[in-house]
Amino acid sequence: MKIKRLGIANRGEVAVRIIQACKSLGITSVLLHSEADEKSLAYRMADETICIGPAARNESYLSIDANIRAAKEKRVDAIHPGFGFLSENAAFAERVTKEKMIFVGPRAETIKQLGDKISAKDLMNKAGVPTIPGYQGEKNDIESLKKEIIKIGFPVLVKAAAGGGGRGMKVVRNKDEIEEMVASAKREAIEAFGDDRVFLEKYLEKPKHIEFQIFGDTHGNVIHLFERECSVQRRHQKIVEEAPSVSLTDVLRSKMAEAAVTAARSANYVGAGTVEFLLEGDSFYFLEVNTRLQVEHPVTELITGIDLVQMQIKIAEGEKLPYSQKQVVSRGHSIECRLYAEDAYQGGIPSTGKVLYQKFPVGPKRRFDFGLEAGDEVTPFYDSMIGKLIVYGESRENAINEMLKVLDDTVIFGIKTNIPYLKKILQHEEFIASTMTTKFIETYFAEGIEAPILTEQQEKQLQILSSQIQSTYQGESSSQKGPFSEGWRNT
Repeated sequence: MKIKRLGIANRGEVAVRIIQACKSLGITSVLLHSEADEKSLAYRMADETICIGPAARNESYLSIDANIRAAKEKRVDAIHPGFGFLSENAAFAERVTKEKMIFVGPRAETIKQLGDKISAKDLMNKAGVPTIPGYQGEKNDIESLKKEIIKIGFPVLVKAAAGGGGRGMKVVRNKDEIEEMVASAKREAIEAFGDDRVFLEKYLEKPKHIEFQIFGDTHGNVIHLFERECSVQRRHQKIVEEAPSVSLTDVLRSKMAEAAVTAARSANYVGAGTVEFLLEGDSFYFLEVNTRLQVEHPVTELITGIDLVQMQIKIAEGEKLPYSQKQVVSRGHSIECRLYAEDAYQGGIPSTGKVLYQKFPVGPKRRFDFGLEAGDEVTPFYDSMIGKLIVYGESRENAINEMLKVLDDTVIFGIKTNIPYLKKILQHEEFIASTMTTKFIETYFAEGIEAPILTEQQEKQLQILSSQIQSTYQGESSSQKGPFSEGWRNT
């Protein structure tokens, strides 16, 4: 079935990205948006729009009923969930299909099976995919878990069975911490996922986080599109991603790719997905499968030349994968930095307000995925990621240098951003050597970075520039004035 009208159940830069794919494919895009996102960039770009509820997530983007009602009213053929919100919600995928619309993503049963960390790990064990030693048995009371933790040996990671993103995860380092950490993990799990089941894994102290992009179609074909290095994380949230990973030898890459494809085949996977691994030395272990498009998909697009969103849509229409494994080739190196509206000098406190001006240094090896323009507002209702900066280079060194130039020349007025933080990361000796692990941020940048000490002359120059900018925007409302002296600094 050809998709003629595609409902987009998301917001921000991913909604913009999907709209762009729709335009390329001649598909009418229908944005399902909240009241807070009226007149956003995605709102202005979409062919049609419909409000699904107020700003609160639970009443709009996380409401299955609200999204389905709007989609039916707009007579869409299919729904693309983007990433986040309902993108990995099996009930949503099932409801979309039940209402005779196409869900642009894996089957509901696949999402359910892989979304449950215990069942996913059991599936991988049966398929022969390496998993971290641990316990995922039926006994989930604290006393039973205590015995298993001691059996595994410290340190042990307690993980929520029904979720991810760092919620419901606790590290137990000694016997005295067991009851407290297990109880805490269960509380977080029930609050975040409505399910307090947990399982246990041997805690790897300093692993790398490597993920493989996979794609499957309804004809039984599965391929991978190589790996991404995602070790630079803050509280289990990725900040800088790159492809490929220079930490992998050809032999190791081949083994991990084979494991990723095996993992996808074991779940009869259809659509785009990511098989995530932890790597320590030459040993790798299955972590999870993300059953959706990833935030960091652009780096894969740049090294392979393949549009992943368009391919998602074509697969959802029932087409075969347009490439065999041999036809997927990796060239060069790509790096992505997630741009957040936050104060880099205050530990990443979110920054809200209107974007009064923004300018990106466009170039042939540069890409900017953004969900806002000058005049748009960063609200407190949603995640503070406002976009992504992506570059391509013939080598990793070229890509790093290109990204540093981009960070230097990107200008945003009105809100604070994490640009100074990103620059420090890319200039750190461990990042340059690609020896960083998932403990990189925790070790070196846990509290953010120190603000630069300016001379008296520099402070005066900043005040003059701030006054000049405010004069330029004197027609704006008073709420848009004032943040210039801090919000635009990139140093």
